[in-house]
Amino acid sequence: MKTPKYLTIKNDLKSQILNGTYSSGDKFYSQAELVKMYDASSITVIRAVQELVKEGYLVRYQGKGTFVSRKHVNKLVRFTDKEIFSSDEDQVKVLSLTKENDPNILKELNLSTYEHYYKIVRLRTADGIPYIYHQSYIPERFIRRPKDPDYYSSIYQRFRSDFSINLNDMPSKEINKICFPTNEFVANMLQLKGEQPTVFQEKKIRLSVKNTVAEYVITYKRWDYYQIEIAND
Repeated sequence: MKTPKYLTIKNDLKSQILNGTYSSGDKFYSQAELVKMYDASSITVIRAVQELVKEGYLVRYQGKGTFVSRKHVNKLVRFTDKEIFSSDEDQVKVLSLTKENDPNILKELNLSTYEHYYKIVRLRTADGIPYIYHQSYIPERFIRRPKDPDYYSSIYQRFRSDFSINLNDMPSKEINKICFPTNEFVANMLQLKGEQPTVFQEKKIRLSVKNTVAEYVITYKRWDYYQIEIAND
């Protein structure tokens, strides 16, 4: 079967972006240039460009033209959440361990309405200063000692020792955003003075088994303890 012309054009333009002919943020070919280059109709080149826009390789600005996206599309990007203190100073206190079945959390965990999960609230400190407030939600089947909160100071360790599951190797998705002003309760937990921001993190870790969520966690981190390194390999 013959490859559609728009697809041939799209693949060629995509190759030019990936091989460095065009760099991130560069202005891209105009529609007229593409029509002439590929001896194609306007409809054909527009479709090719729209496909690249949809996939994140290009962005279009009204009245300005088309540009190569600044996103790290199809590039290996390494994110490192760096600690700014010695790990010897880090301590975790489990504030509560409760069995719940809030419909909104059940949905995040892909659980049915008759199932339950455990909410584990933890506070991390460094040299006595609280810097992270965690709210982890774990399906009931992964909680073996519900009456021993301190047992869950490290959830990753519990999964390794109790179920031979390394959560670091499991697929996950994390969203980070700045929270300002910080919720009053959280600000008090982190001993923030006045109106100070926090970094809000929402993360979900899935197991290899389809639709099985091991942990859904909401985290607030002091802004002055948050540092991230981004490396584009």
